[in-house]
Amino acid sequence: MKEKLHIIKIGGNSIDDEKLLNSFLDDFSSIKEPCILVHGGGKLATELSKKLNIETKLIDGRRITDAETLDIVVMVYAGLINKKIVALLQSKNCNAIGLCGADVNILQAKKRDDSTIDYGFVGNINQDAVSVNAIQQFIESGYAPVISPITHDGKGQLLNTNADTIASSLAVALSKIYEVNLYYCFEKNGVLLNIEDENSVLPTLDKNNYAELKRSGVISNGMIPKIDNAFDAIENGVSEVVISHASQLKNMISKKEYAGTRVI
Repeated sequence: MKEKLHIIKIGGNSIDDEKLLNSFLDDFSSIKEPCILVHGGGKLATELSKKLNIETKLIDGRRITDAETLDIVVMVYAGLINKKIVALLQSKNCNAIGLCGADVNILQAKKRDDSTIDYGFVGNINQDAVSVNAIQQFIESGYAPVISPITHDGKGQLLNTNADTIASSLAVALSKIYEVNLYYCFEKNGVLLNIEDENSVLPTLDKNNYAELKRSGVISNGMIPKIDNAFDAIENGVSEVVISHASQLKNMISKKEYAGTRVI
């Protein structure tokens, strides 16, 4: 029987809300099974870009990353946010280790080649090159990896990579040796049928529902890559994928109360 592993992604406004982040990390640090935390942090990167008069461009929720923007996201994601989270977890007796994809070569990616859109220094993860052994060694040593959304191409180039994709790719790779549950935590209660109504949570989401909700515009922008990655995970060996509010982490894991949207 495989050991259980929780891979938890936190992003959106949950990272910017100090009270919510602190409460979320309390819950994270109390989990008994092995855990990996993947984080985003786009809002802080956008704010720093604005201060430096560098324009932020997003297409379908994905950031266009030119050379100047890459410097900013590396500083913010792999530096400020990653180390802030690690320090907070250490204060809660959770022995976290902060990593990006280049560290011990855990996540290699290839610069995205799109004939219609130049995303700049944005990476698509090489699924075959996810270093399962290195991550397993951290887990077996009692460390909680905290992974920022920065990867590398193996030739010295850092790349900005969607944190939802990183969480999904890690979940798929590690599902070969663990029973993996993947949780996407952000500032909404789940996938909403009405973006203005937090109670309009869709309890489950399948491919047909998703296609229709995209066509009608109910699901758009940054939710699209999140849900695409959720389906990729559940179709490739991950045991469970749930999308919910960061405050519901304990409920998602304990299942004592139903929380969020379960991808099926």
